[in-house]
Amino acid sequence: MTYASVRSRYLDDTVATASPATLLTMLYDRLVLDLRRAEAAQRSGDRSAANGQLTHAQAIVSELISTLDVTAWDGARQLMSVYTFLLAELVQANISGDAERTAACRSLVEPLGEAWHQAADQLAAGATLEPAGSVPAGIGVARGELGVG
Repeated sequence: MTYASVRSRYLDDTVATASPATLLTMLYDRLVLDLRRAEAAQRSGDRSAANGQLTHAQAIVSELISTLDVTAWDGARQLMSVYTFLLAELVQANISGDAERTAACRSLVEPLGEAWHQAADQLAAGATLEPAGSVPAGIGVARGELGVG
């Protein structure tokens, strides 16, 4: 077995056994990574690399859109609006090659990712999810879920 096949198998197993909360935070982590890489590629003039990263970021946001249950909690509809805005911005950042637009997308995604990490940690600890600190209002969810499914 090669390193690549072992790594791929490990990642497949990790995703297959992850909870919805863990999957959500994994998506956000990868989205931030894609945006950092895309921004760096745009700043260095490597449009091909930036395109690959931004296309992957768009796929992640599309997945977030398709799995968001807008009836699960009060803030879900607003989060859907953020996702649709973000998707449109990522497309425009890719078309224009605008590193500043990509950076703006990243600055929108990072605090959301941090909030979801906090919510997932609280959920894993069996705590009631309450909006607090840097967690945006509406992140507290009913039914012990993170509004994904």
